[in-house]
Amino acid sequence: MAGFENELDALRTAGAGVIAASVDPLDRAREVAEGLSFPVAWGVTRAQADMIGAWWDERRAIVQPAEFLLDAKGKVVSSTYSSGPIGRVEAADVIRLIQFRESRS
Repeated sequence: MAGFENELDALRTAGAGVIAASVDPLDRAREVAEGLSFPVAWGVTRAQADMIGAWWDERRAIVQPAEFLLDAKGKVVSSTYSSGPIGRVEAADVIRLIQFRESRS
């Protein structure tokens, strides 16, 4: 999440906003969100992970990374799912994707 915070100005310039979500309880989510200027939701459940199609790790009771890029109308234009910590989308990737999509419109 720090990478998105570091690139927040560039993301906003590209027309993007950032929202994060975590399985952590409120107190832990507040610690994680400290220093971030975008919202971090907390308490993501298995049912919610299932609703977005994310992989739920039973052993650790966590949802694995799932990232979504929405257009101005709320339509999902890109989604990335991971079954582990590798493969997360970086802020620079989001900016390039937005710029690519805009160049094609």
